[in-house]
Amino acid sequence: MKSMKGIGLLLISNILIYLTLSITVRVLVNVVLPAFGIDVRGAFSQELLVWSLVIGFGGAFISLLFSKQMARAMLDCVQITQPRTTAEQVIYGSVREIAERLHITMPEVWVYESPDPNAFATGPSKNNAMVAVSTGLLANLREDEVKAVLAHEMGHVFNGDMFSTTVLAGLMNTFVHYISNFVYQMVAQPQGGDREEGQSGSPILGFVVYIFLQVVLSVLAMMVVSWHSRHREYAADAFSAKVYGKESMIKALQAIDRWVNRAQFEYSTQDTLATMKISGNTSGFLHLLATHPPIEERVAALERL
Repeated sequence: MKSMKGIGLLLISNILIYLTLSITVRVLVNVVLPAFGIDVRGAFSQELLVWSLVIGFGGAFISLLFSKQMARAMLDCVQITQPRTTAEQVIYGSVREIAERLHITMPEVWVYESPDPNAFATGPSKNNAMVAVSTGLLANLREDEVKAVLAHEMGHVFNGDMFSTTVLAGLMNTFVHYISNFVYQMVAQPQGGDREEGQSGSPILGFVVYIFLQVVLSVLAMMVVSWHSRHREYAADAFSAKVYGKESMIKALQAIDRWVNRAQFEYSTQDTLATMKISGNTSGFLHLLATHPPIEERVAALERL
């Protein structure tokens, strides 16, 4: 998990939190409470849309609220508060300079151990964010290229990409929860929950269908959110081009691409987290789940600016 980008981390944590909340509510309403003589299944059915909104957006915003803490927990990282080396001075100074120009609170600056040239930004808001860079990025990119990548991440912070992604994820979660529960009720309690003789449903079959739909629809929802993420990557690239010039960002992307080729990584078959990385090289179905466009497409977009 150490090389995941911020939005990728947000998506994964959002899905895990959402599925946990969703399945917990389903078990609570249909198994635990009835065992104690409390039957609220009818009320749950009538208020399905409200429940879907609460659980859908709840999972998304919980993951956003704790995004910095989750990122730090998954990384072998060190926060920079007083730069000691030239590299630390470059990344800390660049983030501070851009934050001052944008009139936002300076994000926390972290460096984490990873051979991949990577960086990410995360946090609940543009005034409560963190920017982290890998040791691989510092080792393989020149100073102007590192600064361009930092400007790219600051573009995510300033544009509120984490928040917009969270809202979209919450909306997708709501649809997933509503549809899966609606189908569950159709299978487990046919004809609006009537339990006449010969009309009783199958709660076990309904629960199996419910879990199946939760997984399948969550993957489809992630495809929509990943498409949004790829779109925002182009905007962050353009932001970096405005700050330090497009050539620096182009050179940074090309340097990352060279590192991938030199290391001979086969991301599509060996790296399960390739879809979440700057340097991830995915194709086919995995491309639909990628949070980043191919590097060559990003370079071409920058050249057109």
